[in-house]
Amino acid sequence: MSCNRSLGTPVAVLLVVMIVILVFAPAAWAASRFETLHKFSGGADGGAPSAGLILDATGNLYGTTSSGGASGHGTVFQLKPNSDGTWTETVLHSFNLNDGGVPSSDLIFDQVGNLYGTTSLGGNLSGCDDGCGVVFKLTPNPDGSWTESVLHTFTDVPDGRFPNAGLIFDQAGNLYGTTVDGGADGNGTVFKLTPNLDGSWTETVTYNFTGGADGADPYGSLIFNTAGDLYGTAVYGGDVNCFLPYGCGVVFKLDPTGKETVLHTFTGRDGIGPSSALIFDATGNLYGTTGQGGAGGGWGTVFKLTPNLDGSWTERVLHAFAKDPVASPDFHLVFDVAGNLYGNAYIGQYPAMGAVFKLTLGTGGKWAYSLLHVFRGTPALNPVGGLVFDTAGNLYGTTQNCGTGCAGVVFKITP
Repeated sequence: MSCNRSLGTPVAVLLVVMIVILVFAPAAWAASRFETLHKFSGGADGGAPSAGLILDATGNLYGTTSSGGASGHGTVFQLKPNSDGTWTETVLHSFNLNDGGVPSSDLIFDQVGNLYGTTSLGGNLSGCDDGCGVVFKLTPNPDGSWTESVLHTFTDVPDGRFPNAGLIFDQAGNLYGTTVDGGADGNGTVFKLTPNLDGSWTETVTYNFTGGADGADPYGSLIFNTAGDLYGTAVYGGDVNCFLPYGCGVVFKLDPTGKETVLHTFTGRDGIGPSSALIFDATGNLYGTTGQGGAGGGWGTVFKLTPNLDGSWTERVLHAFAKDPVASPDFHLVFDVAGNLYGNAYIGQYPAMGAVFKLTLGTGGKWAYSLLHVFRGTPALNPVGGLVFDTAGNLYGTTQNCGTGCAGVVFKITP
């Protein structure tokens, strides 16, 4: 079964047409301060960011926009804090489709300060409409400019197409990622890029999704455990009788040999469509989100997976988005130093158009849900990607929209 769907924010975008029936209900609120650090114009500075941010050691922010730039196919940007509290944006690279287009993933650094990421389109323009996507590297130059190089261009078959997720390094310096579609069975891949002595990279497919019980369309980034196993999510597949005919998605593990184990198959009541990366806590539990499903309202869940002694995993829904003023938490979570969870919800009951939420662990293993910020009209709408903390405990993120004449923002929240 091949699940070919349009690119962009998975699941959440489909929910926009349904949002009119979401019931606005009161929720616990936490005092916080919201600041807009940069408004994208949609022109040369980029527009419509679809991913989260990363910080360097000096406090600069880096991210991508899926549109805008010199050629209109997206950018990589830097935001630098100024002494007066303002921030200055610099476009490090504008994609021209031949070298990539529509970057939708978080970036990562290597140990010497190079940036790595993926673009959903671009590269081999003859292999797919507008290209099948690329893996790219940005190298800083002494004069402050950055040079892009394409490490791999996808061709659909056999290596996949539409790499929507970010990358991850192993201890040997190899890169791993996922493609949403393509591969031997047309349902996406897990791939590995190995660096060569001459500076080139060799790609190998670690796993091809079949679209059945093993999953389909892995939108999210991967994570490693200490044993070198990879963990991730697939939006579709699993129980194909759930969310007919696609399946409600799975959480999976890949061992170093490429053998897949499904850790959890979603049933609908516990969520539909996990599209984000997972995160571990200090004791080896996994946490993630689904963009739909969940008991009560069907607007997504936050879930936890706990490993058992026999190798199985037990899933528990920590929060179901039912009658909340916001919905569709399609993006990866982040812990603060106290063990609280934070995330973004993409949409909501008008005039609420998304929110930053918090889950606090209380007595008896119960998690309390609260809202740090609800996006209502300008200056920001529809938060996308995961959040990131700085060393002072401030949160940073992006929104995809922000009203007329504006094409998304970078924001800061002081909890």
